[in-house]
Amino acid sequence: MPVNLTKIMKSFIKDLSVNVIMKQEKLVKLLFELVKNAKRSDRDLAKILGISQPTITRLRKTLEKEAIEQYTIIPNLSYLDFDMVVFTFARTKELVHPLFEKGREWAKQQPNIVFVSTGQGMDADAIVVSVHKDYADFARFYQNFRRDWGERLEDFRTFIISLKGSIKLKHFSFNYLIDAYKKGTSE
Repeated sequence: MPVNLTKIMKSFIKDLSVNVIMKQEKLVKLLFELVKNAKRSDRDLAKILGISQPTITRLRKTLEKEAIEQYTIIPNLSYLDFDMVVFTFARTKELVHPLFEKGREWAKQQPNIVFVSTGQGMDADAIVVSVHKDYADFARFYQNFRRDWGERLEDFRTFIISLKGSIKLKHFSFNYLIDAYKKGTSE
């Protein structure tokens, strides 16, 4: 009786793709559980997800290589005496690679900066997010920013949030990613 290799290969590919999809689903579920609480043990995660602890450990290692930038907490900035979060939107005169490297090095030297990226919108092509103890701290940062970058920028504007005086309608948390991801995959 002749062997139908095409049928065997199709079956193998189907099984393989099902396994890949199942592994990806497990990785995403584990990632979201870690977003909720990164302090959970692999044993607790195994119970929650209904997966063996050795599998959780292997999946966690995969996530640490591919999807987890770092384990961290999101502190209450007011507890640390920070009162301001500032978004600075900048439009550069020209986007060139040497400028990126200088920007990367400059940002490393600024402990107040928590995020910097290129992007588009608000008539800007870069954003800087910084935190400050008070207005005097921000003013020093702003003067340094203008001194170091003013000649390379066409324009820049700031959006200042006072953590003590602003009304927070939704607190900053990555937990919201879970619902956004589920909504996106169900549509």
